[in-house]
Amino acid sequence: MAIEIKAPQFPESVADGTIATWHKKEGDAVKRDDLLVDIETDKVVLEVVAMADGVMGKILKGEDETIESQELLGYLEEGGAAAAPAAAAPAAEQPAAQEAPAASTGTPAAAGPAARKAMSAAGVDAAAVTGSGKGGRITPQDVAQAVEQRGAAAPAGQSPAAAAAAAAPAAPGDREERRVPMTRLRKRVAERLLDAQHNSAMLTTFNEVNMKPIMQMRKDYQSAFEKAHGVRLGFMSFFVRACVEALKRFPAVNASIDGDDIVYHGYYDVGVAVSTERGLVVPILRDADLKGLAEVESQIIEYGSKARDGKLSIEDMTGGTFTISNGGIFGSLLSTPILNPPQTAILGMHKIQERPMAVDGKVEILPMMYLALSYDHRLIDGKEAVQFLVAVKNFIEDPARLLLDI
Repeated sequence: MAIEIKAPQFPESVADGTIATWHKKEGDAVKRDDLLVDIETDKVVLEVVAMADGVMGKILKGEDETIESQELLGYLEEGGAAAAPAAAAPAAEQPAAQEAPAASTGTPAAAGPAARKAMSAAGVDAAAVTGSGKGGRITPQDVAQAVEQRGAAAPAGQSPAAAAAAAAPAAPGDREERRVPMTRLRKRVAERLLDAQHNSAMLTTFNEVNMKPIMQMRKDYQSAFEKAHGVRLGFMSFFVRACVEALKRFPAVNASIDGDDIVYHGYYDVGVAVSTERGLVVPILRDADLKGLAEVESQIIEYGSKARDGKLSIEDMTGGTFTISNGGIFGSLLSTPILNPPQTAILGMHKIQERPMAVDGKVEILPMMYLALSYDHRLIDGKEAVQFLVAVKNFIEDPARLLLDI
């Protein structure tokens, strides 16, 4: 019995998708819940799994083809899996040394969508790649390293001359170029960033914050906090709390523009920008005003893991009233973050760097961080933007204000 393999129902905000990777070839044995194909959209990677045991039948849509919601991708021949062991019986009589190549089919589940696509493009078997990610998970960097290490060895069926040519280093002076298509996510991010610049009156205001009080608090309570909550205390949770309190005082910064209307949000859904191999994504901490520091830290860690593995859902990234971007983890000292439409403001965090500062007429060396607030001047006046950023600064420099609500 042939079972239709269809694309999943795409959310309303997703028009179509692209076949990223087929993990089964025609004739491959398939078990229920095996991963069949990855579908890349402009927001997330969707996975289609087998609905029953069987054999992979006709594939109708190849990799890199554009598909629509619920479109037929191929067929699965249900109950045909029994034929695969029977056909493989003669091979069982061969010496174990001859069975080894067949066994190295890899484990796609040990790699994220980006890594699996890199392996497919390079013709690398997952079994030949050593994963350096969490739990031994394969990353795109691991794939690139495996390709380099494979350079001196000839793939099956390749002549020694061809292998030598492939492994030969580029001659001095060669100007090598490599052209690869943009991922759908990268294209979508580019469109949104251009849209933000073209359709908003974007300005950026700056301030600096003394991180010593927060750093001292982390030092004093890190062990007890981790023991009580099972998660480390980071800086991001403090900034989320500080921003939420500042948003309560300046509701225009938490608002959005819809045509000729201003939409004031009575809730605080804070987006946290996360950089991945596929591009920038912004998962949302919903009702951030109701979450404690530990819950914020746990959810950020969970989102980061899901983002690296391409497991974020549309729901994880839908909405948001304000965004925080932390370029400091990459060493950025100062930047002007771009708005995340339809939001009207975004806070940029940066690298903590010790600098000489004047304190009560004396020079002290303090760990300082530059903060940047980009905002839409159509809705937010300069006075509100500056006062919002000063409020965030005051909450960070004196965390007791967060408890006392002052």
